[in-house]
Amino acid sequence: MKPYQVDDQLVNAAKQQALKRFPEGWSGAAAMYTETGRILTSVYVDALNAAACLCHETGAICEAHRLNERICASVCVSKEETVEPFVILTPCGICQERLAYWGLDVEVGVPDKADPTQYHSLKLREVQPYYWRQIYSENKE
Repeated sequence: MKPYQVDDQLVNAAKQQALKRFPEGWSGAAAMYTETGRILTSVYVDALNAAACLCHETGAICEAHRLNERICASVCVSKEETVEPFVILTPCGICQERLAYWGLDVEVGVPDKADPTQYHSLKLREVQPYYWRQIYSENKE
């Protein structure tokens, strides 16, 4: 299996999906590599009740489960206005839990502290160094 991490191809796939779905104003999407090199994309699901909304990553995570493919890398992008550049968003805690299903070596995009339009690819274990499941032996490095 080729190790996948967040790269320009994955970031661009997320941006393209965001612009296709939300061409004007606010925009955002997620893109993920599976173990076969497939790129899955998805967008935010809005709902009248805010508790029922779903993060950008959720659709691609569900699709990976449907395909029975392991997610290796994930990135989420967002922008507030049409003319603004996309920024990279670290997965929220719920999406980190969803991605951890495939292990703590899943790579995720995180924003560069000096320029959030740029990214770094980190393993979930690096994003969440005190992750609760690491106390169990099968999840230790």
